[in-house]
Amino acid sequence: MEFIIRNILDKIYYYFIGAGGIGMSALERFFKSIGKEVAGYDKTQTELTTELIAEGIDIHFEDNIELIPAGINPKNTLVIYTPAVPKDHSELNYFLVNDFKVMKRSEVLGEITKHTYNIGVAGTHGKTTTSSILGHILKVANVECTAFLGGIAENYDSNIILNGSKYTVAEADEFDRSFLRLSPKLAIITSDDADHLDIYGERDEVKKSFQEFAAIVEEKLFVHKGLPFDGAFTYGVDLDADYDGHNVRIIDGHYVFDVKTPNGSLTDVGILLPGHHNMENAVAALAVADYMGVPHDKIKEALSTFVGVKRRFNRFEANGKIYIDDYAHHPTELNAAIRSVRELYPGKKVLGVFQPHLFTRTRDFAEEFGQSLSQLDSLILLDIYPARELPIEGITSNWLLEKVNLNEKIVSSLEDSLANIKKQDFDVLLTVGAGNIDTIVKPIKEWLSEA
Repeated sequence: MEFIIRNILDKIYYYFIGAGGIGMSALERFFKSIGKEVAGYDKTQTELTTELIAEGIDIHFEDNIELIPAGINPKNTLVIYTPAVPKDHSELNYFLVNDFKVMKRSEVLGEITKHTYNIGVAGTHGKTTTSSILGHILKVANVECTAFLGGIAENYDSNIILNGSKYTVAEADEFDRSFLRLSPKLAIITSDDADHLDIYGERDEVKKSFQEFAAIVEEKLFVHKGLPFDGAFTYGVDLDADYDGHNVRIIDGHYVFDVKTPNGSLTDVGILLPGHHNMENAVAALAVADYMGVPHDKIKEALSTFVGVKRRFNRFEANGKIYIDDYAHHPTELNAAIRSVRELYPGKKVLGVFQPHLFTRTRDFAEEFGQSLSQLDSLILLDIYPARELPIEGITSNWLLEKVNLNEKIVSSLEDSLANIKKQDFDVLLTVGAGNIDTIVKPIKEWLSEA
C-alpha cells in the first residue's frame, strides 16, 4: 500500500496514549501493517489490548514515563492521543514539554485519508455498522480500499480492513467535532440526533456540526430520508427515498428485500443482520457502492455474507433462551434494539440489562431513557459507567430507575449482575450499553449453555 503522506509516515515509532480505544487501535493496526514500530499506554487491560499485544504492539497500563520505550525521541516518533486523556496525564505532558510531534487521533486519520478517495460515514447511530458493511462490500468487490472502523467487524475479527490505498472508508466521529478533520469525497449521514452534550452544550449545536460536515463533502452526500440536508441522495426502507428498500420479507429468519436505485433495481437482496435499522444501514452502504459503480452481483454477495460487528445486536441461543448483546447507549439506539427484539420475538418476555454511559448523558436524556426502558418487560439497571467523567450529584441509577414505568425493575452493580439475571424469568435477555458491560457477555453465554 502506498499512502502519500510523507509528513505522517516518515517516523519510526508511533506512540498511542489511550491505545485501547477502538478508533485508536485501528490506527495502531494500520501503522503496524506498514512496518512501523507501535507502542503506547492505556489505563485498562481489555480483550482488545490483549489482542494488540499479541500482534506485536507494546502496550503498558501505568502512566509512567519510565515505561516509554528507550528508543523513542522527538525526531523519530509521532505521538497520538485521544481527547478522553486527562490534561494532567504524565506521559502526555512529557511528550508536550520535550517537543515531540503530538497529534489527536482525528488529525492523524484526516492526514492518512486526505490524499485518497475518502468516504466518511457519520451519524449519532449506525455509523459503525454502515461503515463496516461498506468496507466489506468494497473488499468483496476487490476495490483498493482501507476501511478504518469503530468496531470489530466479525468477518475480519478486526477494526481495520486492508486492501489498498486508492480509497478509504473512515467512520466519521462527531465527538469533539473530530469528523471535520476529514476530507470526504463521498459521505453518509445516518442520523443527527443530539448527543455528547457535555461537548456541544446545546442540542442545536450537534445539528450545526453535522451541517458543517455536510459542507465539506466534495462530491456527493447520502442521508437517511427525512434529514435536512440539501442536494443529497436519500436512502431508507419503505420511505420512497432515492435508494429505497421495499418488498421486505423474512425468509429462514433473515430479511430479504428489493432496492430501488436511480440506476435501476436490485431484487432479492438478503442480509444476515436482524433489525429494521440494519436494513437501513445496508441500504446506505449499498447506495454508496452503487454510486461508485460496484457491480450489483458483488454488492448482493457482500451483503449476504456480512455477519456483523461485535456488540451490534449479536445473537446467541441455548436451551430455549435467546440472548442479544448490543452497544446501544442512547435512547434512540435503545428504541431500535428493543423494537428489533419485539419484531423478531413477538410475545416473548424480554429482560433488559442496561448500563448507562456517562453521568452527563444520563442527566441530559433521563426522560428519554425512562421511556425507552419502559418498553421492556423487566429491567436490571446497572450503575452508571463514568468513562472520562466524575460523578454528578443526584445523577444515579436509582434516580434514573424512578423514571422507568415497570413493575419488575432493580438496580445492580456489574459484579452482581449475573447473579441477579439468574433470578429473573425471561425468554429473551438483552444486554445494552457502551461501558464495560461487555465483560459479562461470555459468562452469560457460558451460564445459558449450561442451564
